[in-house]
Amino acid sequence: MTATPSLCLILLASLGLIGAASLTFARGLPDRLLFRPWEFARGRRRWTAFTSAFVHADLPHLLFNAVTLWSFGLALESRIGSLRFGLLYAIGIAVSQGWTCLRHRTDANYATLGASGAISAVLFASIVYRPLDRLMIFPIPVPIPAAVFAVGYLVWSWWSERSGTGRINHGAHLGGALAGLAFVALTDPAAVGQAARLLGLG
Repeated sequence: MTATPSLCLILLASLGLIGAASLTFARGLPDRLLFRPWEFARGRRRWTAFTSAFVHADLPHLLFNAVTLWSFGLALESRIGSLRFGLLYAIGIAVSQGWTCLRHRTDANYATLGASGAISAVLFASIVYRPLDRLMIFPIPVPIPAAVFAVGYLVWSWWSERSGTGRINHGAHLGGALAGLAFVALTDPAAVGQAARLLGLG
């Protein structure tokens, strides 16, 4: 029997290949795939709400998203299955882009890119299932509990959004995180209860 390819690995390969192209010989690609809420709200280039999630601002942006997806996505897909994992990823994109469109639909100059919304959805869904996992985050010399990392991730996203650094859609992190939590709560409410008990919250 032929094993089904991991959807998470397919997504990682897609992000890597498109990222490599846009950072080397196709440097104009990100600008063509940017998501502009002002255009989307007026029925223009609506496909960019999806395509913008596969291009990144620079190498650190791509690496951060790829490492986060690798660290959380493989185990999560193994736990919930490829179909639900793919649905979660798509919902993460949809919710984060919808959030962005609501906030910036009147700003003709605003544009964004990156997989951060979908990655954030995967991250927070994974943490519901494994809230006590510990992660090594460079350059911090000690392991960090996954739940603490998640909170820090949101704080960083909030600060970056307020600072307006680059074209990265930092606000999408929050929308994606809420999408990930809601997805698990709706599809596997027992996992939410288990996570709360493990964290001493229920």
